[in-house]
Amino acid sequence: MSNDIRIKKGLDIKLKGEAEKTLEKAVLSNFYTLRPQDFHGVTPKLISKVGAKVKAGTPVFFDKSNESVKFVSPVSGEIVEIARGEKRKILSINIQADKEQTYQDNGVFNIDAAKPNEVKSHLLASGCWPFVKQRPYDVIANPDKSPKAIFISGYASAPLAADLDFTLKGKEAELQAAVTALGKLTEGKVHVSVGASSASPLAGLSGITLHKVSGPHPSGNVGTLINRVDPVNKGEVVWTVAAQDLVIIGELLLTGKFNAERIVALAGSQIEKPRYFITKIGAEVSTMISDKGASKRIHDRIISGNVLSGKEIKLDGNLDYYSNVITVIPEGDDYEFFGWTKPVFNKISTSRALTFSWLTPNKKYDLNTNTNGEHRAFVVTGGYEEVFPLDIYPLQILKACMYQDLDEMESLGMYEVAPEDFALTEFVCVSKQPHQAIIRKGLDVMLKEIG
Repeated sequence: MSNDIRIKKGLDIKLKGEAEKTLEKAVLSNFYTLRPQDFHGVTPKLISKVGAKVKAGTPVFFDKSNESVKFVSPVSGEIVEIARGEKRKILSINIQADKEQTYQDNGVFNIDAAKPNEVKSHLLASGCWPFVKQRPYDVIANPDKSPKAIFISGYASAPLAADLDFTLKGKEAELQAAVTALGKLTEGKVHVSVGASSASPLAGLSGITLHKVSGPHPSGNVGTLINRVDPVNKGEVVWTVAAQDLVIIGELLLTGKFNAERIVALAGSQIEKPRYFITKIGAEVSTMISDKGASKRIHDRIISGNVLSGKEIKLDGNLDYYSNVITVIPEGDDYEFFGWTKPVFNKISTSRALTFSWLTPNKKYDLNTNTNGEHRAFVVTGGYEEVFPLDIYPLQILKACMYQDLDEMESLGMYEVAPEDFALTEFVCVSKQPHQAIIRKGLDVMLKEIG
């Protein structure tokens, strides 16, 4: 028996370049990269140094503020470079992969007989703990605290997002193992959402509370699920795990191997043949975006993640630790002369002034990264509320973050939000304000002051 969640507020941004459900192996990457900035709030302390030989699953660094949280190599090979920035800040750890992969043996784990502390210790020691995040603050979960519930979204509603029904197909055993283990870490429930009309492998799992969601984006965001099912109040903690990461956790529990394999969607209007690839965390994106016709133009924006909340990378960059999609769209470095004075038919807008996208709701667009304007003071239009389904005042919480009023941020519901929850309000913002960056800074202030 499932619980139905119907989202009415939101916006589906239909873009050209959706990945076809065909799967192939990516060219084997020679180098893999771990970037500490993928783990917000983590101060890395190196375990392995340049020249060290590592296996897949060997710890490379740990969090200085919590030494039990370890970060492991996605592949076996040799650490060839540790790139540093200002004040010797670690920017990346580059690993040259072996031709034949070897894995650190963490041992097959008896999930049914294990106690909660044993499950937690095993996930920490094996390097799977970074897949578990917490709210408040949207950071890696503090293993010393117990969550009131765990939330998993198995429905991706973001533009050009990877179809989780497709990427999780055939992984029922791994998913069940991961969910069973995680269920031991909370006295509450493990809430899982799937699409209302989907055939998700998650729907058949035992030990979960299933929710079928429908409606426009951000219906697939885990923040939307939390807000509708069990909002986070002061003093409470919930954990979240991405559906794709359950597979890695489950395989580790069943086999003892940390297998960093990912099924990644290569999507976007600048890709001639959008499709899915089998690759690994930290792989070079050039192994999927080849120079032989995959990318149409030089002026492309390559994004590790979806177009609303992903990170910009270069062609010689690497797949983000948490991403399962690479999106390539036009850069948007050209401008239309007097473009704002004439009717617009090739852009999406929630406003009906000069923009006629509302006349063709099913049309797919080829949008670029141009914001068509510059930053200016907030304009109160009521547009944020139209695309923001959470029971929170978006404009007020953004302003509270900007002037850093902790009491106001707390009372407005800051404990349960993450930057991605404000991706749509940023998209429709006529003031061109960076909403996600504002929320991230606000969360950092709260984490520092309140902890």
